[in-house]
Amino acid sequence: MASDAVKEFTDDNFDSEVLQADGAVLVDFWAPWCGPCRQIAPMIDELAGENPSVKIGKVNIDDNPGVAQRFGISSIPTLLLFKGGEVTESFVGVRPKTALQQALDTAIA
Repeated sequence: MASDAVKEFTDDNFDSEVLQADGAVLVDFWAPWCGPCRQIAPMIDELAGENPSVKIGKVNIDDNPGVAQRFGISSIPTLLLFKGGEVTESFVGVRPKTALQQALDTAIA
């Protein structure tokens, strides 16, 4: 289960929570049946806990197909880093925590 630091983004709240956010937002597109998604979940929780200045959340693509379709998500896990409503970085598949942390550091610099 996601930590309290990890938000749940949906088709309904995505624009207000992500696109209109003041700072950087990391979004994890996932599904419960996806093994690699479950594999990176603890890392996402750690990043959320270690980076309080970045909003980090998940989109369950089964429950929220609209957002996934808008951003052309065809493989999961896909992580998109947004800043100012724009995608600044994207990661497809399981990536090392250091690569994600580096992207977050760049986004908040």
